[in-house]
Parts: sequence; structure tokens; C-alpha cells
Amino acid sequence: MVRHRKRLGRRGLLVTAVAAMGAVLVPVAVRAAPADAADGKQSPVRALEQAAHPLRSAEPGRNTADLRALGSMIGDAKVVGLGEATHGSHEFFAMKERVFRHLVEEKGFTTFALELSWSAGLQIDDYLQTGKGDARRIAKETLTNSPWEREEFVSLIEWMRDYNSRHPGRTVHFMGDDLGAPAINDAFFGRVTGYVQQNHPQALPKLNALYTGLRPIDDAFAYLRKPLAERQQLATKAQQALELVSSQKGRGEAFAWAEQNARSIAQTAKFLTMNPDDPDSLPTFQRFRDEVMAQNVTWWQQHTGQKILLSAHNDHVAYAASEPGLYPKTQGSFLRDTMGKNYLPIGFTFHRGSFLSKDTALGGDWKKFTVDAAGPGSNEHTLDQVRHRDFYLDVRNAPAAARDWLNTARPTLNIGTQFPVKPRDVALAKDFDVLIHLSEVREADKLKP
Repeated sequence: MVRHRKRLGRRGLLVTAVAAMGAVLVPVAVRAAPADAADGKQSPVRALEQAAHPLRSAEPGRNTADLRALGSMIGDAKVVGLGEATHGSHEFFAMKERVFRHLVEEKGFTTFALELSWSAGLQIDDYLQTGKGDARRIAKETLTNSPWEREEFVSLIEWMRDYNSRHPGRTVHFMGDDLGAPAINDAFFGRVTGYVQQNHPQALPKLNALYTGLRPIDDAFAYLRKPLAERQQLATKAQQALELVSSQKGRGEAFAWAEQNARSIAQTAKFLTMNPDDPDSLPTFQRFRDEVMAQNVTWWQQHTGQKILLSAHNDHVAYAASEPGLYPKTQGSFLRDTMGKNYLPIGFTFHRGSFLSKDTALGGDWKKFTVDAAGPGSNEHTLDQVRHRDFYLDVRNAPAAARDWLNTARPTLNIGTQFPVKPRDVALAKDFDVLIHLSEVREADKLKP
């Protein structure tokens, strides 16, 4: 009966809490915390409630007073990893735009990084800086067949472009930190060869020869059907092309970007020497991929000096993955190694709802799946007993009883490119510095024509 009352309250029962800088609507607390145990130990739910900060909404574009505590938790971090427990839920995507807006306006962040190819990220950023083109068309071109080909990311791109038009002296940027799959088009190769042609024309014939057979990669899945020996040879040539560009010893912005773009091509070619028919090799390539993503984020941050909100799956931003056998070292772990306290990961959990995933990890279509409420014994089941519908907390500074609970591994649902999957044991405090819990999510909105 108590649980039923909580659901009714979540649909519409709100109270107004007046904050110092404005009014914030906060869901009413309709369920009391469990009593402390007879032995005097504090219940985990009560301890979690002491640390929890209620979220008014996941939707962007409204009062952000409820995010002030999150800004304090982030502190002086230069890169904030913001995860997602599914690759296709509206609330996760909308919350990312909301947090990014807040960090831009209140904390001096200027880059949104996505688990997307480096080349596609540059294409989006070109639009943000110049305004040439259309946000919806750019999203369609760069996000096709990805879980981010959704209205939520059109909204983000449109807001970023509007912000830039209003702040020409302090523009925001979009970066893709991932490998070049599923495609590296000829125009991206041209970013490298064009620089060499203009600045070191004597090296251009050799560079073109090295890229022959590799340029362009129109379809990574088709590319993987090439014989392994051929792919290995092309990867060697891509590395030699990078070394050729680096050896020109150029200076300034143009050289730095040409070298980084050549590095992205070499990284992708190396990754595509994987053998999809050899599952034992997948952990090695997944580790390489996470290392590359961390290297690209680090390069961007060090080269530009910009603060970055890094968007990726929980298993990439976390200090450790929920499936370490497949992801032996995460992007978040690599970033902690290189950035220390300048990197801060935020994880997401959810109690029930719908999302996008696929029947098979390689190929297939993104479609809707639904899960019922998390069962007893899971992290999500206990988190959802906290009286706030949606909330966040700093796991580092939570009460002792909450930290003990957060440091214990329990079944937790992290859904990526394939479903169904079983919950895996996760100790939330060992993976994240901050946690956001959403009670219910729904699948992300399909991109309109």
C-alpha cells in the first residue's frame, strides 16, 4: 500500500520549496525511511536519504537551482564523465543536456564529448562554429544507426548552436572521442592530406600511397570482411602515415590538428584488425578502444584547455566496468591515471522503464525493450526506496552507513548494445564519485524526418 501511494505521488503530487535564488518544484516525500536497526546501526535507506539531493526534473531549459549541489560536488574537475545505464532512454539523454547547460553557464565548461567517432564529432563542431547547415541534417548524417540518432541529441545540438550565436566570444564545442567506425569518409582523410599538400607538398605522394586501399572507410562492417592480413597491412600503413605527418615537425594549430586526425585514422585501422570470429581477442580490443577514447579526451583537454562533459555508457566512464572480463580497463580508469582528481565520473541507475537496444551486438536495429521494477537485493531496489523520485548524491561524502552499502557489490542493470543481459554485481562507490538515480525511464524519441 505504501508503494502504491509513492507511485501516485510521482504522477502529480508536488510541493513548492522556496530556494534562496528561486522557487524549485520538488517531488513530495510520501514514504518514510525505514527505522534504524535494533542494534543501533543506521538503515542504508535512511543514510542514503541524508546524502540525497532531489532532482526537480530531467528536462533541460528550466530553473537549475536543484543542480547547485552537483556543481559543488564536481568542484574543479576538468573532465566530468556522465554515464548512462542504457544506450537509449529519454531521461538519460535529456539529463545530459540539462547538466551540460548548467556546467556551461555556471562552471565554465565548453565541450560536450560523446562516445562517437572523432571524425563525426568534428563535423558536428564545424556546424556549431559556423552555423552552416541544419542541426537535424547534421544529426542524421553523423548519428545514423547509432542510439544517439534521436530527438534528444537534435535538441542538444540546437541549443549549442544557439548558445554560440549568442556568445561568439566564448563558443561551446562538440567532440567525438571514439574510433572512426562505422565510417571515415574521404573528406576526413582530406583534413590530413590537405594540410600536407599546403605545407609539405613534397611528402604528399608518399602520404597518398600509404592511404591507398584504406581511404575511405565507408562501412567498418564491410571492411572487417577483408582478409585479416590485408587489414593488418593497411593498419601498418596508417601508422606510417601518422609518423610521416609527425615527422614534418610543423608548428601551430594546423599541424596539431592534422597530426591528431592522422592519429585517429591509425587508431581506427589498428582496431579494425580485430577478428570478430575470435571472442577471446575481444577484451584486448575493447581495452584498446577505451584507451583511445581516454587519449582523445586528454588530447582535447590539454590542447584546448577546455573543461569537458564526457558522455558515454556507465561502463566507459566508470573506474571499473560491470563486465571486467570484456572491458578489462575502462576509459574512466585511463583518465584517472592521467588526470587524477581532475577527472570525476557520474553514474546513472534506474528502477524500471524502457530503452533502446538490439538483439545482437553487431548489426541489427535499435528497438524498444522494457524492464519491470528491480528486484530485492539489487542496488536499484534499495535506491528506489529513498523518498525522492529522482535524486543524486556524492558517494565520497555520504554517511558511513551509506558508504558501506555503496561499497558492497550487488546486482545492477547496465544495458548496452545487446539485450537481454543479466544484472551484474557492482559496488557503486568503487565505480563512481557521484550517482544519479532515476525511478523510471522511457525509450528515447525517434528522430523526426
